[in-house]
Amino acid sequence: MADEVDAIVAAWRRELPDLDVTPMQVLSRVSRLARHLDLARRAAFATHDLEVWEFDVLAALRREGPPYALSPGELTRQTLSTSATMTNRIDRLEAKGLVERQPNDADRRGVLVRLTPAGRARASAALTDLLAFEEDLLAGLDGNDRQQLAGALRRLIVSFENH
Repeated sequence: MADEVDAIVAAWRRELPDLDVTPMQVLSRVSRLARHLDLARRAAFATHDLEVWEFDVLAALRREGPPYALSPGELTRQTLSTSATMTNRIDRLEAKGLVERQPNDADRRGVLVRLTPAGRARASAALTDLLAFEEDLLAGLDGNDRQQLAGALRRLIVSFENH
C-alpha cells in the first residue's frame, strides 16, 4: 500500500540522493493527516453551525464540568490563541447565545466565561458526530495499533513542546 508521501520521498531521493529524507516518511504523513482531519472537523462542525475555533472554545468549557466556566486567560491557554483573539471569540460566541460572561467571585476584577445550555448542547452534539467520524477513520487499526500510535504521537508531541 502506497500513499502520496511515498511518491514525494521517492522523488526527493532521486533528486537529492545524498540527503536523508527519512524524517519526511513520518512528519509529512503527520502533516497531511492533520490537514485531512482539519477538513473533516470543519465539515462535522458545520452541520452544527460551528467553526472549528468555536468548537475549540465550547469544548474547553464543556469538558471543564459544572459550572462549565473558565477565565478568558485559561481559555486562551487551552486553545493556544492570544488574549485579543479570545476576547473577539468570546464576544462572537456570546452574540450567538452559546456563552455568557459572569463575575469571577475569586477575582473581582475578572470575569468567567460560562457555557449556556445551548452552548453545552451544541458542543456535546458536535463532539458526538466528530467521535463517530474519528471512530470510522480508525476502524482499520486494532486496539493495539491504536495504543502504539497514540504513544508514539504523544512522545513526538512532548518532544516538540519541550524543544
